[in-house]
Formats: sequence, C-alpha cells, structure tokens
Amino acid sequence: MKRQSMTRQIRVTVPMLAAAAFGCGLWTPARADALVTHRIPAALAAEAAVEAVAFCAKDNYRETAVVVDADGARQAEVRGDGAGIHTLDSANDKAYTSVSFKSDTLALAERAKEPGGLTVLSKLPHVMFFGGGVVIKIGDEVVGAIGASGAPAPSWTRTAPAPASTRSATA
Repeated sequence: MKRQSMTRQIRVTVPMLAAAAFGCGLWTPARADALVTHRIPAALAAEAAVEAVAFCAKDNYRETAVVVDADGARQAEVRGDGAGIHTLDSANDKAYTSVSFKSDTLALAERAKEPGGLTVLSKLPHVMFFGGGVVIKIGDEVVGAIGASGAPAPSWTRTAPAPASTRSATA
C-alpha cells in the first residue's frame, strides 16, 4: 500500500515540476547573450608551427614550435631535426604563458625582473617568463599563442613570416 502512494506522489510531482520549470523559462532556447569565441583552425596551427621551425632551420637553429588555443591546450607541435627533448616542454610552456597572460613572453620576462613583479607566478605549472612565446590575435581577441624553443627569441619573433594561408586574409 505504501508503495502505491509513493509511486502516485512521484507521478504527480514530476509533471508539476516540469510544468513549473517550463513556466519559469528554464527550457527556453539559448539567447543571444552567449559568448562568441574564435578558434585557430588545426591546419593553420600546424602550418604556423612548421613555418616557425623551418624559418629557424635556415639559420641552423634546432627549434621546436608549439601552437596552443585560447585555453592553452596544444593544437600543433613540431620538433625540428636535432631539437633537444627539453624544447617540447619549453615551447609549450612559453605558448601557455603567453596565452594565459595575453602577452608575449619577452615583455613578461621584462616585467618579471621588476621588484614585486611576476616572479612569484613563475612557480605555477607551465608558466615560463622567457622570450619565445607570442600571442595570436584576431583584432584584439587572443585566440592562441605560439611558443618556440631552441633558438634565440629575437631571431624568429621579429622576422618570421606569417603562414601563407593567413597572408591574403591580413593584407
């Protein structure tokens, strides 16, 4: 007998809750106030990493390049011929730091030298205040970053060309 009354209560309660939720607007479609974000296509991320490594190889640098998305997750990674194993982590950490702080790591490294600067944050996992991390932007929106390890930062960050597939979009 008790079992039937509990079942009857559940049958009555669930439809009532559903009607209340619907009446409160909980089951309405998403509104226009959703966040709009942009992502780097995988092919473009791979192309950027390949071109960074190739550019440095011309000067006999053994480079690794890692591209991360806006969340800091790896999208592409290329370890150039002869690049040390440590360059995989270093390039990733530079890209991660760059996208996390929404700034190039060379500028962050300068800020870290200041008294009371960013140095304390270098103890966080994957944060590295050394040149070699550069943000990737669409307008003012940071959509990712590229990190490189194995060559002096100025050699590729100042003169490396944009990937061919982006040149027509930015020109």
